[in-house]
This record gives sequence, structure tokens and C-alpha cells, in this order.
Amino acid sequence: MVTGWPRADIAAVDELASFGVATVHEAAGRIGYLGPGIRPVHLGARVGGTAVTAVCWPGDNLMIHAAVEHCRAGDILVVTTTSPSADGSFGELLATALQRRGVRGLVTTGGVRDVAELHAMGFPVFCAAVSAQGTVKATAGAVNVPISVGGQRVVPGDAVVADDDGVAVIPRSAVAQVLNDARTGVEREDRARAAFRDGELGLDRYGLRKILAQQGVEYMDYRSYREAP
Repeated sequence: MVTGWPRADIAAVDELASFGVATVHEAAGRIGYLGPGIRPVHLGARVGGTAVTAVCWPGDNLMIHAAVEHCRAGDILVVTTTSPSADGSFGELLATALQRRGVRGLVTTGGVRDVAELHAMGFPVFCAAVSAQGTVKATAGAVNVPISVGGQRVVPGDAVVADDDGVAVIPRSAVAQVLNDARTGVEREDRARAAFRDGELGLDRYGLRKILAQQGVEYMDYRSYREAP
């Protein structure tokens, strides 16, 4: 269990989270997305925080309990296992302990249970499975070491943003630059949104007609199309 990791600036993380995962992922150069296998247990949550990591053995949640001690306000606990496991290693009781410490949510490659209770608590959970299958507390793993989720490296203290579109992780050292690029991206999207509301087509706004022509796409009257050999 490693202590003392520096954390990303929480104000910057909060602003990143306000933009949403899709925008942040684009601003980061399309890196950091943990993949479509990590989904919200309940829709409607948008959360950001700093990563505390835990590595567990399959079917064992000992190190999640150990990780609680290392969590503080503004954190998001990110859990993986040494081999795939869908068992329900996290539920209402652990969420209560984390919520008491100001932890903002959980991201796990494994399973969770007590879904109704988690929803009633308003504790955001993003996971790969929902399972009533319980776990044991028998085998040591690790807390606050770099881990890999969906092919993406997650280092303790990195920024984690999560919403209905999934989860993205931004390296602590890159948060300021990604935040600046996200602001620029949102301004660009605002201008495009206004243009689309005024009737402009994406084909024209993004110069896509030229690409269609380069790809050999032709416009043809349907009668000519039907009669073509």
C-alpha cells in the first residue's frame, strides 16, 4: 500500500467533469477512455475526482476495504482484479464507508451489488457487471499502485471523469492542458450548435463535400440510379 501520491487539482478536475467524458476524451487526443465495458449502474450521474487505485484477487474484496483508509474527500476509487471477475465485490456497506470520507464514486472492472441501495444513496458507480454473487476477504493485493483498465494506465492522483458515456482518466500532469483544450472545444461546439440551429449542414460547416468528392461519391437522380446497368 503506497501513500503520499500527489493528486490533481480538484478545482480543475471539477471543471473537466462539467464538460462531460466525450468532450474531455476528445480534448485529451482521444486517449484515457476506459472502454464501453465500464458502464454506469444508474444514469444521470456526472462526477469527477482523483484516483485511488486498488488491485484485488478475483472473488475477493479485501483490498477494497484496505483502500478505504487511503481515500479522502474528492477521490474516486478505481478497482481492478488480477484476472477477470464479475463477482459483486462492492455494495452498500462499502459505499457508506466511502461516502462518509467524501469519496465521490467507484470505478471497477468487476461487479457490484445492492444496486437499489446505491441508487438511493446517490453514490455513483461505474462497473463491468452487476452480480449478487458475494466475495471473500482472504488474499492481499495492492493499494495505490499504477493499474491498467481497458488498456489505459491509471496512476493514483490522476483525474477521473465519469458520466452516462463512460469513464475517462487524464494523467495528473496533463490536466491543465486538457482543461484548456476542453474549453476551446466547448466554445467550438457552441458555435456549431448555433449554426445547426440556423439550418447550416455539417457537410458545409466541416468541409465534408470535398471529402465526399475525393472518395468518389456522386449525386444522382433516383431515376438514373434505378436505370443504371
